[in-house]
Amino acid sequence: MTVSVVLYTSDLRVHDHPPLRAAVEGAQEVVPLFVRDPAVDRAGFAVPNRLAFLADCLADLDRGLRDRGGRLVVREGDTVSEVRALVRQTDADEVHMAAGVTAFARTREARLREALEEDGCRLYVHDGVVTVVPPGDVLPHGRDHFAVFTPYRKRWSAEPLRTPLPAPGALRVPSGARSERIPRRSTVAGVSPGLAVGGESEGRKLLGSWLADQVDTYEERHDDLAGDVTSRLSPHLHFGAVSATEAVHRARRRGGAGADAFVRQVCWRDFHHQVLAARPEAAHTDYRPRQDRWRRGAEAEEDLAAWREGRTGYPVVDAAMRQLAHEGWMHNRGRLITASFLAKTLYIDWREGARHFLSLLVDGDVANNQLNWQWVAGTGTDTRPQRVLNPVRQARRYDPDGSYVRRWVPELAALDGPAVHEPWRLTGSVRASFDYPDPVVELSEGLTRFRQARGTA
Repeated sequence: MTVSVVLYTSDLRVHDHPPLRAAVEGAQEVVPLFVRDPAVDRAGFAVPNRLAFLADCLADLDRGLRDRGGRLVVREGDTVSEVRALVRQTDADEVHMAAGVTAFARTREARLREALEEDGCRLYVHDGVVTVVPPGDVLPHGRDHFAVFTPYRKRWSAEPLRTPLPAPGALRVPSGARSERIPRRSTVAGVSPGLAVGGESEGRKLLGSWLADQVDTYEERHDDLAGDVTSRLSPHLHFGAVSATEAVHRARRRGGAGADAFVRQVCWRDFHHQVLAARPEAAHTDYRPRQDRWRRGAEAEEDLAAWREGRTGYPVVDAAMRQLAHEGWMHNRGRLITASFLAKTLYIDWREGARHFLSLLVDGDVANNQLNWQWVAGTGTDTRPQRVLNPVRQARRYDPDGSYVRRWVPELAALDGPAVHEPWRLTGSVRASFDYPDPVVELSEGLTRFRQARGTA
């Protein structure tokens, strides 16, 4: 019997899965493997919301494999050691896995390749599994990546896409491939109460229903905070429970302005993956340094705590931060508003915000989280790095009747219409009747401080 191992990482599905397809076609028996690596915990990425969603994904992946005669093998330990042990145990000839872009993923791949070569086993790393267009496939002349989105999108949009692969009809797993128990969401403590359900079945159902019912309004309403017509697919894309390539194919078949806008967002995701692939240090250092002297000390710590807890005194900021705490997810417009407020209005290091987001976001992804934070902070790829989003103007534009704020800041629910966005304008006993803090900073003061710090005042 010829045996291949499929090492799952952030590609937890059976549909449109090139490594699984290659393994099934090239070997008589296949071992689908997921390794819970303590190195992920040590790096700070194993947080409750993602662990719970991961448990859902693994359980659903196991069901999908069992429907086809297989099963998922789960091991815990160093990934390289566990793969090597399984290869020796099953006499596997090949290991297949998806390519990653982070420094951690690349180091893991290099270690795995070296170890398997010693055992006479070949490692096949498949591009285009996590992203639509693999990082490095489209490049500007004389450079190793695109630093501006618009020219990248033009090239990305012209790239031919591979055809999505159907799930395998059947697979056979060697009987001796031992597995530990698949983790369960119920065993994870500290999960956000409104966290979505994970897994390929849920992800495919969500993609289908959203494309059928809401995508047509996406272009017009994707920034509507209360309307929330976004796809909410980001957690499923992060864990690979839904194929980004298949999502783009299906959106393009649907057609229309909304579908085009959705595909543009998937392209934005690929854009950041190709930036991080070329500049892995951008996960923690400024892509474009601005000589920032970020605020530190007791007052800055108090402001940071107020931001984290959703009590800055700016209702739209606080609403978004409370949505994050409750759902482990935040509307994209909310992410822009809260990030600009922290990095520019409060002038606190973007890394503090990125760290807090990663502690809660179910879709917390190094490429997208860190580089979106840098984009907003003006240290990344934004072509207008000094722009500052005014939270009151943003609220009036994207939550005009205050429904989003009243949903997440119930202490202001009695305020009608847009008045909810500026409770500090109330006077006397009326103001005192609302148990809600005053703004931590005047917007004009924050803007002046930022401009002076950046030398643009």
